[in-house]
Amino acid sequence: MQDIVAQTVTGLGYDLVEIERSAGGLLRVTIDLPWQPGVEQFVNVEDCEKVTRQLQFALEVEELDYRRLEVSSPGIDRPLRGERDFERFAGEVVDITLKAPMGAAAGGQVAANRKKFRGRLERAPSGGWQIVWSDEPAAKPGQKVSRKKAPAPLQALGFALDELKEARLAPIVDFKGRKAGAAGASGDGAAAIDQVGEPE
Repeated sequence: MQDIVAQTVTGLGYDLVEIERSAGGLLRVTIDLPWQPGVEQFVNVEDCEKVTRQLQFALEVEELDYRRLEVSSPGIDRPLRGERDFERFAGEVVDITLKAPMGAAAGGQVAANRKKFRGRLERAPSGGWQIVWSDEPAAKPGQKVSRKKAPAPLQALGFALDELKEARLAPIVDFKGRKAGAAGASGDGAAAIDQVGEPE
């Protein structure tokens, strides 16, 4: 089924972000528009409808079983899968989960059993990837921050993509509007089409 979905989605000019099958026969397909550096574009309802219609046809022809089909945009907690996703979202805040805890490599800087981190995604000096964060709590709205107080030092964690169990954009909502030049997360997850499939 994965191959049929991938061929259909890419054949229509979209990127396949994720496929999920859940109890009750739900098939959830997440799509995105191909990344073009410097261009911010989002999946809309028409894109989801177009992919839904074509997937219903392809799944029926192949006689693949499902009860409901849902096609949607990635939303604000978009998964990051490969090198291209990391390039696209460099500079954004991400949540990563390592396959194995830090252990002795933590060198006392973080808990040895820690596997989850949130920080700004950056290119590491070595050419790989790293996230950078500060353990200083964020100031509350309206709270004055003393200029005399030294900020907490930044910490960095370098990693290879094969060390990751999962990586996602951090679901941070800015009610004041998007910052200029943000790479974007392909919409707010609102674009979704949910259809009941009736395979024979």
